[in-house]
Amino acid sequence: MERVHNFNAGPAVLPEEVLREAQADLVNYKGMGLSVMEMSHRSKEYEAIINEARDAAKRIYGLGDDWDVLFLHGGASLQFVMIPMNFLPEGKIANFIHTGVWSKKAMAEVKKLGKPVHIAASSEDKSFSYIPKTYQLSDNPAYLHITTNNTIYGTEWKIDPDVPKDVPLIADMSSNFMSKPIDINKYSFIYAGAQKNIGPAGCAVILVKKDFLATGATNLPSMLDYQLHSKNGSLYNTPPCFTIYMIGLVLKWIENYGGLAKIEENNKAKAKYIYDVIDASNGFYRGTVVPEDRSLMNITFRLPSEELENLFISEAKKNGMIGLKGHRDVGGCRASCYNALPLNAAYDLAEFMKNFQKQNG
Repeated sequence: MERVHNFNAGPAVLPEEVLREAQADLVNYKGMGLSVMEMSHRSKEYEAIINEARDAAKRIYGLGDDWDVLFLHGGASLQFVMIPMNFLPEGKIANFIHTGVWSKKAMAEVKKLGKPVHIAASSEDKSFSYIPKTYQLSDNPAYLHITTNNTIYGTEWKIDPDVPKDVPLIADMSSNFMSKPIDINKYSFIYAGAQKNIGPAGCAVILVKKDFLATGATNLPSMLDYQLHSKNGSLYNTPPCFTIYMIGLVLKWIENYGGLAKIEENNKAKAKYIYDVIDASNGFYRGTVVPEDRSLMNITFRLPSEELENLFISEAKKNGMIGLKGHRDVGGCRASCYNALPLNAAYDLAEFMKNFQKQNG
């Protein structure tokens, strides 16, 4: 069967080369006579797999020995509660820039712990259609938390924010992780669910400065203790072995592609195909985000009616393009153009959009 153009927001498209390599290794990994899914996580062979993934992540972002990379269960959502448990001591306040559903959920977990939250800035006043350009920290901030790309609303931080040197910057990068170069030195802690840009579901990747890690609480349940996971090389318990193996393959693919600069160049080209059609449609397609804050990863738009949107999604599927329905909270349409989406998929969608407007405009 020919592969479809997969615009799903996550779990999302993976590089075909990675899938084929995994397919070849699935039953008999490197001549070992067993699959990675059957391999002991305490074996030297699996230790090599997880170490190679960790080293690749550090190379791609240019991380030195002052950073650690963790692979943990629970996806990004578990980090919503682990972060305040580890890094929000008594007398300090968690600061957030509120840009949509995911920051709201992260704040809710802090509040469930009975700990204080301060909204330093918010775009809720305009239905999260923009990224706030200024913010006001509370007294005694423990950290500032941002969501760098908003999968549901289609906004993205284009410039790494400046924060005072004594305020750690924490970022949920789940939906634009490894999609472009960043100023890594502005951050203390970055986390991302794997299932958008770097692998299948089942794992969160954490990049953490070791000096920030050392400030964490030490009296936590073991599975919620970042320092314990770091000391054990993400092998305190049985990790999501196959997901980490797949992440390693995707990271190798990113390096072979040319790294983050080449990845970003391709992502910009894909997004331009689609945004150009929206902008030239005389209102038939209406973008939901101010142009300067449009995401390269999640392109959100509306048509003149819900009936037309449903027809658009149905006709696109008949033409081999899936996953274009907007999130249930906001409706409309959404094209997720993650790293692994081929350039020709975005081009084909843009051409379909033009033809659909001619037939229904």
